Parts: sequence; structure tokens; C-alpha cells
Amino acid sequence: MKISLIRGDITEQQVGAVVNAANSSLLGGGGVDGAIHRRGGSAILDECRKLRASHYGGGLPTGQAVATTGGDLPAAWVIHTVGPVYSSGEDRSDQLVSCYRESLRVADELGVDSIAFPAVSAGIYGWPVDDVARIAVDTVRSTPTQVSDARFVLFSQDAYNAFERAVELP
Repeated sequence: MKISLIRGDITEQQVGAVVNAANSSLLGGGGVDGAIHRRGGSAILDECRKLRASHYGGGLPTGQAVATTGGDLPAAWVIHTVGPVYSSGEDRSDQLVSCYRESLRVADELGVDSIAFPAVSAGIYGWPVDDVARIAVDTVRSTPTQVSDARFVLFSQDAYNAFERAVELP
């Protein structure tokens, strides 16, 4: 699998699927979640509402992933995953690993060969970006998948630098 880093806007990626760092409500929010919902349009929100009315009445659990249309995005699909809130007193890294693994599993179910990831949990959820980068890169590298093109799309230079360091590690 080819892994690449891009500093920019995940909503502009021409890939099979973009991963949304969603909140459990699936109804939009700030950061990546808000940007995807704004740019993708009402079709994404409509499908998220249907998911809430059926399988995810209590919200999408942390570490799981589910897909909706990409709406007006260049990507055909949005894979929504809920990252864990960082805690210095409790190791939740298994939940963060699950976000990336489950997103790849859903991508395989959709039959997409390219995917764009944000730095899940590194924003408002407070996870240290160097740790997110290490976990994300290690998980994507080690997860069996049909995806041949994985991109980490980072909005800030600090996040890009952290992922660059993680990619360079053996």
C-alpha cells in the first residue's frame, strides 16, 4: 500500500472514500466533521439521520465506522468514525487503533482502493498529535486491506510534521 501525506483540505481529495472524524451523533460538528458536512451537502446529513433512526439510535460507538454517500464531495463515500477523547489517566489507544482498522474494513466492503484519513482525535478530542500519527501510521501499515492508496490529509503544519516523522519510522 502506498501511504502519502498531504497538507490541505480533506474535502478536496479525489479518492474512493474520505474518513470523517465524527462525533457519535453523526449529525455534524466542528473541525473535519463540520467541513465534510458543509462541503458534502445535505445528502450526507440525510443518510446520517437514517442511520440514527435505525442502527445507531444511541449514536455511533467510539472506535466503530459506518459509511454514507459522499454527497457533493469528490469522494464517492464518507466513512464516519468516532475517535476517543484523550485521557492521561486511561489508555484508550485501542479505541484509536479501532477507528483506523474499522475504516479500512468499511472501505474494503465498499470496494474502494483509495482513502483519505484525517488525524482522528487530534483536534478537539485532545489527543497528542505525535501519538495519533504513530498509532495511525502503524495501524494503516499493519492492517490487511484491499486499499492501495492511503492518504493522511493534515490541515496544520504541526500535524503534517508529526505524520512525516511517523512515516519515516521503521
